[in-house]
Amino acid sequence: MTMLEILEKKKLGKALNREEICFFARSAAEKSVPDYQLAAMLMAIRLQGMTDEETAELTMAMRDSGHVADLRSIPGVKVDKHSTGGVGDTTTLVLAPLVAACGAPVAKMSGRGLGHTGGTLDKMESIPGLRVGLTEEEFLRQVREIGVAVVGQTGSLAPADKVLYALRDVTSTVDSIPLIVSSILSKKLAAGSDAIVLDVKTGSGAIMRDLDSSIRLAENLVRVATLAGKPTVALISGMDQPLGTHVGNALEVREAIDILSGRTKGDLKEVSLTLGGYMLLLAGKAKTHGEAVAMLEEALESGAGLKKLAQMIAAQGGDPRVCEDVDLLPQAPVQKQIFCARSGYVSKMDTAALGMAAQSMGAGRLRAEDPIDFSVGFVLQVRIGDRVTPDTPFCVLHARTEEDANRAEAAIRKAVCFSEQPCERAKNFLALVTKDGITRMD
Repeated sequence: MTMLEILEKKKLGKALNREEICFFARSAAEKSVPDYQLAAMLMAIRLQGMTDEETAELTMAMRDSGHVADLRSIPGVKVDKHSTGGVGDTTTLVLAPLVAACGAPVAKMSGRGLGHTGGTLDKMESIPGLRVGLTEEEFLRQVREIGVAVVGQTGSLAPADKVLYALRDVTSTVDSIPLIVSSILSKKLAAGSDAIVLDVKTGSGAIMRDLDSSIRLAENLVRVATLAGKPTVALISGMDQPLGTHVGNALEVREAIDILSGRTKGDLKEVSLTLGGYMLLLAGKAKTHGEAVAMLEEALESGAGLKKLAQMIAAQGGDPRVCEDVDLLPQAPVQKQIFCARSGYVSKMDTAALGMAAQSMGAGRLRAEDPIDFSVGFVLQVRIGDRVTPDTPFCVLHARTEEDANRAEAAIRKAVCFSEQPCERAKNFLALVTKDGITRMD
């Protein structure tokens, strides 16, 4: 068997068997064939597609290309949550401690931000002293002892994906659904979870900009995960505006703590409770989603969720006092309040552009090795559908310099559109996808 033979078969639109798919994934992980053959194979898959069975085999082969975490020493059903990426999406830092406080273990491996999307690890590292690079033994022990850990993925996790992802980025094959599915699920399955809740974003700040494409991606993710033996549900959530009001690493941690402290409500809280409810449902901790959400709300009101976050921070070497005093988080030297300076209604946002505005301030990175400034970002004080006047607070900028603040102000104003006529508020959820079908919520 050669890579050329496999490539020829897929080029003609024929389905590949397990042995051929494993050869492809193994060749990528070991870099035993030239990049140009791997790239040609990616394009053949992009143009010819893959069956569900092929996609499942590719997912499993990519999972098995490296180390697979063994979470069996942790009692209970381990449920993972994955988001396809967005702006102001701090759900993990809200729902992980809440779900753990309700008795379901959360053993989560997360990633860093790149481009306009934020990364959970970067947000966590804005907490003084906190480390995300735990050994597997430390990771397992922490979940057994306190019920929750959020750490970085090791380099040995699904190495085939690392190689293929980099090639997809430079070969215009990023939008291939079989390749997206296998990339996401290979890492989730390698992380050792028993069940998965997927948050598939749609809108101006998402990979999939339109609802139909997002639903199609979610269907494929659920089908393949189910074929792999993992109970999975996917929710399609809106990314036509930042999920939270805070954008930037320390700022997003501050908002998560404010929610767990009961000081803040809003869309981030609603989405976190909804996703967390499905995690508890799959973990067998509740019989209905409504019952699960009620459990989370009780953990929120009692302070158990905030206490669990403080325990996790302390266990990973961070300063748990941030849960009582958010001013201990990094703070930017320049903080500037700006106003709407016009009347009307907030009608639309370019969420990707808002994410890039924060990135250009130093909150994100264009390349994986770029440094970031934990303190910078902004707090957006308007939502789609709001009526505003010239003196309505628009945004608080947190910047390194006045020049950075002025550039960010121009970019943010350009990304937010107004109209003279009232408009509907953006919906948080548009569909639920399970193995039994699609429930539209739009």
